[in-house]
This record gives sequence, structure tokens and C-alpha cells, in this order.
Amino acid sequence: MKLTNKSISFEFFPTKTEIGAEKLLIVAKQLQIACNPVFFSCTYGAGGSTKDRTLNTVLQIFHATNTATAPHLSCVGDSKDAIKSLLDVYQQQGIKRIVALRGDLPSGMGMATGELRYAADLVSFIREQTTEQFHIEVAAYPEVHPQATSMENDLKYFVNKVKAGANSAITQYFFNADSYFYFVERVQKMGINIPIIPGIMPITNYSKFARFSDACGAELPRWIRKQLEAYGDDIKSIQAFGTEVITRLCEELLLGGAPGLHFYTLNQAEPSLAIWNNLQG
Repeated sequence: MKLTNKSISFEFFPTKTEIGAEKLLIVAKQLQIACNPVFFSCTYGAGGSTKDRTLNTVLQIFHATNTATAPHLSCVGDSKDAIKSLLDVYQQQGIKRIVALRGDLPSGMGMATGELRYAADLVSFIREQTTEQFHIEVAAYPEVHPQATSMENDLKYFVNKVKAGANSAITQYFFNADSYFYFVERVQKMGINIPIIPGIMPITNYSKFARFSDACGAELPRWIRKQLEAYGDDIKSIQAFGTEVITRLCEELLLGGAPGLHFYTLNQAEPSLAIWNNLQG
């Protein structure tokens, strides 16, 4: 399958040690050489808890790979001044993309939300402060945000983010391509035509993967869950099965018109590269 003109990108999380940072740079360079991605992104801890590490990771990857690198930026629990200061640093360092999110409150913060309450507010603030200097990505939830009161309200929140100035969107990962196509169809009918990139999560284990999927609202189909359970501790079989399942999902998405793929790497190169190599066949 040809991936020409498709947006390929990879997401990382900031590491806690220098050794971890060195390993991550190796992973980023592997993916850059093999896939020539449009950009990398780096996550931002709840309430901005990894602010400095996210900043350092973004700058290290950007300068080491010469590939656009987008920091995640959330507004929950942070002030406008703090967000503006961070935007200033990114501008000064040549960063051109931002992933703008509401974010999650870390435990113990109660209901304090900061000066900007929703992702749409953050997108508007970025535009007010920097005009068009950043390409802004926002999140999309084909299977509905786990905290949404309804699908209709979730769609309205997404539309608000786009109207506030978002350029494109990255989805939560999912395993049912129909949920993605239905989401895209619904928002297009609401006048939204920005690129919506499917988020792709490689399957490398079972227990942690299932717990994480349940927590973030990504529906893990029963047939996948049962097959993974049947493999027990057979990691090789789990990974082979996972690669096959996710490759098929990617093929269906791309053939159906998805504008690209965004891989949640968990700071590993091999699982994403295995899928990428299958898609080249």
C-alpha cells in the first residue's frame, strides 16, 4: 500500500532519566530514517506535571532529527501567564506545532481548573497570543470521550475546538474503523473539514494494554481480548497477532480515505515499524 501524501507521525512521552532520554533519541532517529514522518509529538503530564521534561524532550528530538516536533500543551490547572511563557519558549526555539488539550487534573488538585477550562479556550488563547505561528492539533474521540455526557455534546466540543482555530486533529486510538468513519462523516455534516488523523496503538502485551484501554474509553473488541487472553504469557504470539490486527485496521483506514496515521509508540520503535513495514507490502 502506498503511503505517499499521507501524514505519518509518532508520539512519545518524556523520560525520567538521562539513559531513557538517550534511548528515546535512538528510537526517534530510527523512525525518522525509516518513515520520514511529518512530525513527532510528546505528551504532557496531568496538570502540566512533566512541563520541563516535555520541553527538554521536544527540543532534544527536534534538534537531533530535524523533524517537526509538537509538544502537548494542556490548560487544566495552569495560568494564562504560565502558558504564554511556554509558548514564548517554543516560538524562540523554532517549534511550529502544538497539540492543544484540556488535560487531566492530577490527583489531589480537586476541581481547580485554571484560567482556561476547555481545549477550545486553549486553542483560542494560542491564536490570540501567536496568531498563525503554530499548527494546532486537537484531540478527537470516535468512540466518544469517556467523560462526555452524550455523543452530541462530544461532537459540539470538537466543533468548538476547530472553530477556535485548530488546523487538524488526532484521534484517541480505537479498533473499529467504522467508529472513525462515522465520526468524520458526522463532523463534516457540521461543517468541519480539517484533517482528522487516526491514532494507532500497537499491541505489545495484554494485561497493561487492556487496563489502559478500559481507562481511556478505547473499546477493545471481545474477539481481540479473548485471543490475547488465550496467548497468556506468550509475548511473541501476542505481538505477532497484534501486528496483524493493527495492520489490517490501518489498511482499512487508509483505503477508506484517512489522511494519515499517528502512532502511539510508548517510546518503542519496533512495534510501529513492524506495522509500517507491513503497509509497504
